[in-house]
Amino acid sequence: MHIIRKIIAAFCLSAFVVSAPAQNADSAAVETVRPVLSAYGVEAGSAHLADTYLTPLHYNGWHTALTYERMQAMGFAPENWVMQLSARISFDGTQNRARNADMYNLEAEGAWTMMRRWRNPWNLSSLTLAVGPGTSLRGGCLYLSRNGNNPASAKGAWTVNAHAMAAYNLRLGRLPVTLRYEAMLPVTGAFFAPEYGQLYYEIWLGERKGLCQAAWFGNYFRLVNHVTADLRLGSTTLRLGYHNDIISTKVHDIVSRRTTHAFSLAIVTEWISLDRGRRAAADARFISALY
Repeated sequence: MHIIRKIIAAFCLSAFVVSAPAQNADSAAVETVRPVLSAYGVEAGSAHLADTYLTPLHYNGWHTALTYERMQAMGFAPENWVMQLSARISFDGTQNRARNADMYNLEAEGAWTMMRRWRNPWNLSSLTLAVGPGTSLRGGCLYLSRNGNNPASAKGAWTVNAHAMAAYNLRLGRLPVTLRYEAMLPVTGAFFAPEYGQLYYEIWLGERKGLCQAAWFGNYFRLVNHVTADLRLGSTTLRLGYHNDIISTKVHDIVSRRTTHAFSLAIVTEWISLDRGRRAAADARFISALY
């Protein structure tokens, strides 16, 4: 009888050891897929420029830009964290009020942001909120055609930013639509700032003291607002939006301001990055960065 009890106990123990890993393997086998959201867009609107390094006058005109955005849920906590990578090249053409001088602005920028998101806050199933830190690098140049001695003003800045986003899903008839609002505000960083009247030839000769200034709200203010509506037309999405960018700096008795208002249009796709020859499992969990 004692031997039979030992055999039964050994059988139960072996069954538990074999079955437990099998259950864990089944639960761990559910694959998590993080689609990549890519958006390629253009902007067109108005630009308003002022830079006392070049002239005390204000210049107004048109603004254009090419934009790119990539979003994806993070690998370590895809439900709660998302990554955003963006890039843009913009060009502005403006005139003074007398329309006898032109000022042009060429600028490029790249930014990376990681945000903590909350889905369904306050039991609102269609709402998503997100906030997090980011960093951006921008550089460009203003050119004033009427200046013969000092016609250009270089721009450059690296900043650490606070980023916030709100997205809401709804339907217009049978068409799924995602409304999104984003805001970006630099908190600190560094930017290029020559002295008033300092020539770039003098900088090239070695007069570089004070060219790099620490950025804070008192000398470097920027606010970016972006409102979009994604019309999800099957596998491809049409994005309509409004983009507003306000930049104002004040250092070394030089005031520089740039404000743009633009209508944006973009084509958005979601795609899956997998190893060659491999397909996502039928029961895989798809975690979108936005939708």
